[in-house]
Amino acid sequence: MLDALYHSLDPIAFSLGPIAVRWYGIAYLIGFALASLILYKVARHWKLRIDGDAVLTIMVCVIAGILIGARLGYCLFYGDGYYLAHPLKILAFNEGGMSFHGGLVGALAAGALAAKLTHIPYLTLADLGAIAAPLGLFFGRLANFVNGELWGAPTDLPWGVVFGGAAGEMARHPSQLYEALLEGVVILLVLICLARKVPPRPRGTFIGAFLVLYGLFRILIEFVRQPDVQVGYLFGGWLTMGMLLSVPLIVAGAVLLVWAHRRKLPQEGLPPAH
Repeated sequence: MLDALYHSLDPIAFSLGPIAVRWYGIAYLIGFALASLILYKVARHWKLRIDGDAVLTIMVCVIAGILIGARLGYCLFYGDGYYLAHPLKILAFNEGGMSFHGGLVGALAAGALAAKLTHIPYLTLADLGAIAAPLGLFFGRLANFVNGELWGAPTDLPWGVVFGGAAGEMARHPSQLYEALLEGVVILLVLICLARKVPPRPRGTFIGAFLVLYGLFRILIEFVRQPDVQVGYLFGGWLTMGMLLSVPLIVAGAVLLVWAHRRKLPQEGLPPAH
């Protein structure tokens, strides 16, 4: 068996005087930039009318929704009452603490605003966003690994990583990399394959598939991921908050897939110019 790997990555990419630029922030920027590109390219492949102004409007709304939702979600689901006692700490983005499930809710809510502003059907925007989202997840999980956070449970497998610090000196599953692979690469490949069909599959197909796949993969990975210390296991030494929050995603995604198959609403872009 190989010796355990020791985590020695610096979360700070570079510094500009007193300003430290972190890999986590760079991951967000790359993720959002690539997401906007994928959204535009898929829309063109589907022969939908979506111009640069519409893409900019969509991305501004969604970025704001993700950041606000992810932070509020973390404070609500993983704060264990701390943020109720210290409400100003909710604004301390620099101290870390973002929740995927909260970010998803924020993105879906912001998508409704984007749909109203652009007059593009909401589920078309949700489908395009679902195809673009895995790249953001991929880079975000890589940044989690660089930061040495959200580590996995102890393991004696040869690729176990010793994160040190609060994680101790025992080898642990690099669960961040598992998530990058499943939530990022695998979901992206599945959705890109589905998106190749023209005319595109019915409205709601892609966001439904994304929710089901993410929920299943997240529950699977939670079995080897260490729960947040302030929350711990919710039941029986195996049920985590991540599992609990992922079950509704699977149910909602399955319902959307059935609905999309039955309704067969076509994907639509901007309304015709007058």
